[in-house]
Amino acid sequence: MNRKQFFLSIILASVIGGLVAIAGVSFLSPSNKTSSFEEKQNTSFVNWLKDDKFNVPDGINFVASADQVLPAVVHIKSAVTMQSNRGGGNPFEEFFEFRNPNGGQSQPREGMSSGSGVIISKDGYVVTNNHVIEDAKDINITLYDNTNYEAKLIGTDPTTDLALLKIEASDLPFVPFGDSDKAQVGEWVLAVGNPFNLTSTVTAGIISAKARNIGILRNENNNLQIESFIQTDAVVNRGNSGGALVNLAGELIGINTAIASQTGAFSGYAFAVPSSIVKKVMDDLLEYGTVQRGLLGISIQDVNIAKEFLDKDIAVNQGVYVADVNEDSGADEAGLEPGDIIIAVDGKTTNNVSQLQELVARKRPGDEVKVKYLRDGKEKEVEATLKNLSGTTKVVKKAEVSTNEFESVTFKDLEIGLQERLNIDGGVIIEDIDNEKWEKAGAREGFVITHIGRDKVGDSKNLKRTLQANKGEEIMILGIYPNGQKSYFEITLDK
Repeated sequence: MNRKQFFLSIILASVIGGLVAIAGVSFLSPSNKTSSFEEKQNTSFVNWLKDDKFNVPDGINFVASADQVLPAVVHIKSAVTMQSNRGGGNPFEEFFEFRNPNGGQSQPREGMSSGSGVIISKDGYVVTNNHVIEDAKDINITLYDNTNYEAKLIGTDPTTDLALLKIEASDLPFVPFGDSDKAQVGEWVLAVGNPFNLTSTVTAGIISAKARNIGILRNENNNLQIESFIQTDAVVNRGNSGGALVNLAGELIGINTAIASQTGAFSGYAFAVPSSIVKKVMDDLLEYGTVQRGLLGISIQDVNIAKEFLDKDIAVNQGVYVADVNEDSGADEAGLEPGDIIIAVDGKTTNNVSQLQELVARKRPGDEVKVKYLRDGKEKEVEATLKNLSGTTKVVKKAEVSTNEFESVTFKDLEIGLQERLNIDGGVIIEDIDNEKWEKAGAREGFVITHIGRDKVGDSKNLKRTLQANKGEEIMILGIYPNGQKSYFEITLDK
């Protein structure tokens, strides 16, 4: 083969090779005409996330946790008495701030409160927020499978905004308690509840901060409120209250309680009572019917506040400043003094008031705590015995609430918590009315009787004696609704 033939053969081979390549591409390439969007997407996008070599790490897979928790989060509805006002004009009403239910305002009406709850035992105990069931006459719980139960109120603790309910059921799914102390800022969490009556809703976020105090329980119960919230950016809205905040192991690390919002809707942050407090409060309510609050007996402030407002010369930037020590308190007996700076309790750091309150709130009267503090720049440690509000180490028993009946109307002693919230001493609540005359006069279930005429009402026995002494007489009954609206009505008693 001469040189000319050699070059011609190379050129011919190139041409044939090109034609074969073009034909192959045309044959193997999909048609530009597709019959579905799936085909359109498949021809232009390769999803590397579906490759067998790419796996979502188990630690950030929300499916297993949600699947475990959802059946144990319930929907709570409670019936409450609501009072709406309209213009009056009665001088008696204006001066004494009482309203006659038969004039000057609309009749009290039944309203509904809605929220969430978490089953914490297979025999039907449910934790929720106190504000979800506060002043409720009837509490209804709907399970994940739409089964309905009437719930019994076991106890409440307004200082932590928690309540314990019980339904008569067995073998229920429940959420196990996790350790909120081990929860870390940046950790993934799920919020499970019933926002806007949308049952069984799961949202995800991270823990944004811990030991937050946002002042929502201020002025409740003699300033014994405990606010040491877990802050999260998981979406929480109205109706989520009382629902679960869980880690990705499906463990309960908090009870969703509040949101930071100027509109009433979620705008970035939500707050949950940590499980360390929830578990202790639930144990107390189960065993004693009331919370056993152990107290050091000191007035405290964050160090930075003491520096700014008390003009104190303090060398450290974190800690809890002791402003005052109550006489004969556990702190007093242990030797703590005003000006000390508490930096740890039982080996756990207390950078602020919220952390200190949370650690002490886990204890009961009679328990001992190790308190590490600074005095004159020197670190010291003492052991203090916590006491109750009465200054003893005895267990506080739940006050017995008695009921009495008169003219087919049932009256019940007013619990201490409601007395404190309404700022009254004593009082009797109307629990049930089976008398048309009383209803026509303006009596309503849930109304708190404080006076019969000028005579103060202490308890249901005292009220019954007063009513019996006025048989056949027309009397004026004065009181207040749980929402704070004062009212009165007049009635003539049977002879």
